[in-house]
Amino acid sequence: MGKVIAVANQKGGVGKTTTAINLSSAIALEGRSVLLIDMDPQGNATSGLGIDQGSLKNTTYSCLVKTSTVQESSMETSVSGLSILPANADLAGAEVELVNLERRENHLKTVIGEAREKYDFVFLDCPPALGILTINALTAADSVLIPVQCEYYAMEGLSRLIRSIELVRQSFNSHLNLEGIVLTMFDSRNTLSRQVADQIRSHFADKVYQAVVPRNVSLAEAPSYGRPGILYNTASAGSQSYVSLAKEFISHGEKSPR
Repeated sequence: MGKVIAVANQKGGVGKTTTAINLSSAIALEGRSVLLIDMDPQGNATSGLGIDQGSLKNTTYSCLVKTSTVQESSMETSVSGLSILPANADLAGAEVELVNLERRENHLKTVIGEAREKYDFVFLDCPPALGILTINALTAADSVLIPVQCEYYAMEGLSRLIRSIELVRQSFNSHLNLEGIVLTMFDSRNTLSRQVADQIRSHFADKVYQAVVPRNVSLAEAPSYGRPGILYNTASAGSQSYVSLAKEFISHGEKSPR
């Protein structure tokens, strides 16, 4: 049975979608079957994989409101072994429509049950806010992967997110675990960047991946070409960091029981 991982951070601009796209792509290229579910109404993971949001009929939204299934709605991508359940602005409507429903936090968990049987890993790219969509993702997930930028206020934002995860664990999903923390936008020349990385490692120890994602032009350019960074410029430092992260992620999963 596949593992479901929410990629989440309540703060925007931390490399969350970049991590979701490139880590899921790198894991797929390691021979695993992977589904990336775009949970953000902005649809950045969708467009970042070269899919035209305007042409979509079935999306994450249609799955949540149960007018289509994950199998009907998911699409293959340019990355062998990686499929995506795409999203567009329609998904913003789900936040309104789910609010007054019973067990509204469980809708995603219900609809992705079939995906667990088909894929080795299911990644959920969450919106940068703790709304009903993110709550659905955390309720459906086995674990949370947190990208954290190596910048000022990073520790404060991380602490808030950990508290939110604990609240979800207490109320909706007692089995939710912290998968790990990915340091992003790291600049080894910057003293603050190094200090933030050291501080996060001292607080969270082995939950912080050794692979660190640097600030990288290729990773920033890749979405405009509709390709993961690891295919847009395989040799770049950013791409290689995600290849290393994927190997580390898989290795951690093989060492520890689900």
